[in-house]
Amino acid sequence: MKQTLRKQNRSRIAAADARAQALDERALELGSYIAEHAATVRSTAQVFGISKSTVHKDISVRLPVLHAALYARVREVTEKNKQERHIRGGLATKRKYLQNHLK
Repeated sequence: MKQTLRKQNRSRIAAADARAQALDERALELGSYIAEHAATVRSTAQVFGISKSTVHKDISVRLPVLHAALYARVREVTEKNKQERHIRGGLATKRKYLQNHLK
């Protein structure tokens, strides 16, 4: 009985380690993508098929622990995107207005 429980515990620990490793790999992939493409959190989420919240958590919580240099580059990109956000929003509104009113 004790051996069975030990095997089950080892199996659970191995599964948890595999999940943690997968999350770490995803955080590194997301960070690399954002840094290479100067991508927004929203566009990164679309490309990877995950939520914006997940992208944000991966790059703000997991990435600094895993790869500080990559995190610094990602932080630069996200700060730049944050500063330009109002401009992109205005352009989207302008396109929508032109599309709806110039038909």
